[in-house]
Formats: sequence, structure tokens, C-alpha cells
Amino acid sequence: MGTTTGIAALGEVMQLAFVPDDFDAAVKHWTETMGAGPFFLIENIHLDGMKYKGAPTDAVFTLALAYWGDIQIELIRPENDAPSIYSGEYAATEGVHHVCILVDDIAKARRVCADQGAEVVIEGKFGSSEVIYVDPGQGTGHLVEILQQDPDGPDLFGLIKQAGENWDGSDPIRTFD
Repeated sequence: MGTTTGIAALGEVMQLAFVPDDFDAAVKHWTETMGAGPFFLIENIHLDGMKYKGAPTDAVFTLALAYWGDIQIELIRPENDAPSIYSGEYAATEGVHHVCILVDDIAKARRVCADQGAEVVIEGKFGSSEVIYVDPGQGTGHLVEILQQDPDGPDLFGLIKQAGENWDGSDPIRTFD
């Protein structure tokens, strides 16, 4: 086996993200047909210091997160039309919008992406976690989210995954209380 290089060397894809035309119908499909869930809803997110192609943006979005086995499913609903990866040239509906890789070192991830010619198209912070979305050159549907979570923060992904273990289909949409 060869050594993994390029963006793939940063880690494994842990998430498939979608921007569906009908958010509620997508949640229903993923919970009832695919068996993923429960989904945890996080509404009206605006990343701290959010920039789209280097310029500040007021983009706001809502997301729902669940697990389908070991893969996280993210459903996104843009809440406004501010410049972002959810409108304009990166708008994608019904197909995969982006994938996500978790990293320990976002600065290293930025260097690897720059070496591969992958442009950072959006960046910001969610609490103390830093995130970048890069375009490795294929445009819509090929974005890669790279997230460095705060190791001292709450393990939201772990809580969501645990809620899906032995999930009986009840209460398919939840919030963090």
C-alpha cells in the first residue's frame, strides 16, 4: 500500500453534508427510509469571524446532525442569502454538498490545502472550534470541510452518535438542552 498524500492525508471523511430543497422532507427521508437518527437541530448559526472568500459575511444557517452507522449526516438550511457556500457558485441542492474531515491541527490543514491548490472559500469559528471549507478545484459538490474541534469542549458529535445507538425511531428531531 502506498502512503496517503494530498488532502486525503489529513484524515478520513466522517461526514456527508446536503443542502436539500425541502429540509423537513430530507429529515423524514433520512430518519424513516435510511434509518439515520435522531437528528439534532442547531438553529441560526453564524460563525464567529466568518469570511467568504476573504470578506466578512453575515451568512446564517441551520443544521441537523445525525449518524448513519459511523458516518455523520448533516442537513443544512440557509437562513439568508448573504454570500456563502450555500448560495451562488457553490449552491448545491439534493446532491452531496460537501464532506468533512476532522483534524488536530488546522494550521497544518491550511498548509496542505494550499500546497494542493485548494482555495479556502469560507472560514470561521464555532465556539472554540475552527473550521475551513476548501474548494480543491471542482466546484459545486466537491467542497471539503476541515474542522478542528476544541479537545476541551463538549463532545457534541459523541453525544449525537450515542443517541443513535439503539435508537427506536421516536423523537426524530431533537435539540440540545
